Amino acid sequence: MSTIYHYASVSEALTKLREKGFTFDFNQNEEDIILHPENYTINHIYHYEGNSNPDDEATVYGIVSKYGLKGVFVTGTSANSSDKNAETIVKLSIKGKHSTTL
Repeated sequence: MSTIYHYASVSEALTKLREKGFTFDFNQNEEDIILHPENYTINHIYHYEGNSNPDDEATVYGIVSKYGLKGVFVTGTSANSSDKNAETIVKLSIKGKHSTTL
């Protein structure tokens, strides 16, 4: 079983992922993910809920390309967040996720 990490904040998760080599910003460079989601895997997911304000909710994803590029993608979960971000991330596979065929 792989180690599970819990970080106190989005900024702490981003710092720790950066230390693990997740340095590429997929939010600023998401074109290839949109066009070729099969080339990317989500290796880390951290979700944060705002204590007093739902607009503070966010999810941090650690993503690895099949070419070895490691980076992060951050989405907000409030009504103000981009539906485009949600559409982008839902197309990626999650490492360790089991698939079944009917």
